[in-house]
Amino acid sequence: MKKTSVLIVEDEVIIAKDLSLTLTKLDYNVAGHCVNGEEAIVLAEERQPDIILMDIMLKGNMTGIDAAKEIRQEFQIPVVFITAYSDEDTLRRANASTPFGYIVKPFKTNDLRATIETALNIAKEEQQLKKANELLYHLAKSENKKDSLFIKTDSRLVKLRIKDIVYVEALKDYVNMYTVDNKYIIRSTMKGIQDKLPADSFVRVHRSFIVAVDKVASIDHTKVILENDQIVPLGSLYKEQFLEKINMV
Repeated sequence: MKKTSVLIVEDEVIIAKDLSLTLTKLDYNVAGHCVNGEEAIVLAEERQPDIILMDIMLKGNMTGIDAAKEIRQEFQIPVVFITAYSDEDTLRRANASTPFGYIVKPFKTNDLRATIETALNIAKEEQQLKKANELLYHLAKSENKKDSLFIKTDSRLVKLRIKDIVYVEALKDYVNMYTVDNKYIIRSTMKGIQDKLPADSFVRVHRSFIVAVDKVASIDHTKVILENDQIVPLGSLYKEQFLEKINMV
């Protein structure tokens, strides 16, 4: 089995050597070590490590935060920050680069392993979500886009007729798509699903809900009642757009 490769970006030599020895003991492969952001970008492209441990406060023109942003954008390699700083401003700037975790100096061996493995799992799930969204996008662009979607459930792709969808509910990184008889759990964002549904037939009525216009039975000031007696909230920010979609007399 191929070992996980780790690139170390740390300008304090003693800490870098300690990290390298600890990683080797933990059965990781050290892909290299560099001391500045510019070199980190070059090594990330050349060696394609599985993960990068990056000091936030590097010497030179490029901080670890800047290097992490570019590496994530160009190579989609997860970056975990090494830091001795926990002040609010540093963390705010670091979080803007969407890191996969933090290791605080002086680090502990168990914390190092746990942080790396958690970051790798998050990165794996992110890639799977990206692939699933790309697949759904291409399927939506296919000949079936006018009347159906393909929903990934377990290891299969199931064809779902758009006219059967009653409403969609957002739950963090997932959405639940409801028909009269079934519920489908999909790994996607709400916007990703909304973009795939025909705008003339579906409308967002709340931050977390999209409904099929032709499935609406009645409307209250704060809620929408659907034909299957399901009640969903009606958000004030979406009310005007929703009322424009229905045929009022």
